[in-house]
Amino acid sequence: MSRRVWFGVFENEADILGATQAARKFGLKIIDAYTPYAVHGLDEAMGLPPTRLPVVCFVAAAVGAILKLWFEFWTAVVDWPLNIGGKPWNSLPAFVPVTFEVMVLSAGLTTVFAFIVISRLRPWREPRLAHPRVTDDRFVLALEQSDAAFDVKRVRRLLEAFHVLEIEERVLEDARA
Repeated sequence: MSRRVWFGVFENEADILGATQAARKFGLKIIDAYTPYAVHGLDEAMGLPPTRLPVVCFVAAAVGAILKLWFEFWTAVVDWPLNIGGKPWNSLPAFVPVTFEVMVLSAGLTTVFAFIVISRLRPWREPRLAHPRVTDDRFVLALEQSDAAFDVKRVRRLLEAFHVLEIEERVLEDARA
């Protein structure tokens, strides 16, 4: 299925931030904003919900720590109990350093994997740049022409009010892959 997308290219972050807020206020469908670095406040201007990656990170850390504690307890107490120097078999302070390291490792690896899956950054995916200079010094706002009420002249005036450098219309065939 094809869809029409309008790309507005801006020179600085204040312009794309203002254009994004205005586009959302006018009810335009914002597909994405492409920037060379993180722009503070752009996610709120786009109306994006907060990310759930911190929840994924916390759950992975908790599961990693619990499984590591269970494995260490099972190994030291149930499967291969050794009495070394009269210490108790289930000595929790001895388990803490390794448990912490496994917790950090499982949280980090799971969060990176979840981020790659959520953002669809697969190695075999063909990269598509919104603009050749978007990775250097340009900011791009992508708006979808969602229905017949999409007024091209109004969108041009809206973007020109925020010093747009160029406006480009594209027809995307497989935009969600």
